[in-house]
Amino acid sequence: QVQLVESGGGLVQAGGSLRLSCASSGRTFSSYVMGWSRQAPGKEREFVAAINWSGGLTSYADSVKGRFTISRDNAKNTVYLQMNSLKPEDTAVYYCAASRRGWGTGSRGEYDYWGQGTQVTVSS
Repeated sequence: QVQLVESGGGLVQAGGSLRLSCASSGRTFSSYVMGWSRQAPGKEREFVAAINWSGGLTSYADSVKGRFTISRDNAKNTVYLQMNSLKPEDTAVYYCAASRRGWGTGSRGEYDYWGQGTQVTVSS
């Protein structure tokens, strides 16, 4: 079983930055595709970014390309989401997630394990 715990959310003004972290308790963290999704009030959860086991492959939603960067540190069992140039429409609960099924599913936002989420609020 994999446990994922997010941190780093908060309130920021438009144009600002935040870095989300997600710590995993699993021993096989380095073998998982890791990703971030988000859910805004009244909307469905949507894919944000994914990274493969080595960090050599990444995928981003069009809405965050060029502003967000996903990375991972397998020695620390942690995945990060650096968010720059934040916009009010980025306001959402951000979820960390892990996929055992490889890049094909993880890069599409299909995951086996989910964290509890962390709130990001961007004020205008």
